[in-house]
Amino acid sequence: MAPPPVIFLGALALGLIFQMVWPLSLFAGSLAARIAGGCMMLGGLVLSGAVMYHFGKAGTPVTPWKRARRLVTSEPYRFSRNPDYVGQALFVGGLALVLAIPWVFPALLLALLLVRYGVIAREECYLERRFGEEYRRYCARVRRWI
Repeated sequence: MAPPPVIFLGALALGLIFQMVWPLSLFAGSLAARIAGGCMMLGGLVLSGAVMYHFGKAGTPVTPWKRARRLVTSEPYRFSRNPDYVGQALFVGGLALVLAIPWVFPALLLALLLVRYGVIAREECYLERRFGEEYRRYCARVRRWI
């Protein structure tokens, strides 16, 4: 399975292709959509930036293909077990609003499903093996998404 940033960028590219083939004018030229999109993009960047900061502070790699040294449960991880993926989805959805590419939203739904079942499922199995009861307690108190 591709890394989540590639999956989310793929959703953006797929939406752009569909927009070129079957143009939709949903929220085209809408100032409200552009403002909402900009806020979503900013929120996504802040969330993903906070993830990188807290992983660095914990001394564990952000990349899922490297061995986790610690289970990060602070700050954004108090509210979501996958805040980076939420941040990436917010950024792509916001960009779709700013650029008026409504086809990105169905593609983004597909990307979220791919990330959930193709990436997160494997990560959760790994983390449970690696951290055992500590990870199970964490899962019991914090939702997967938000």
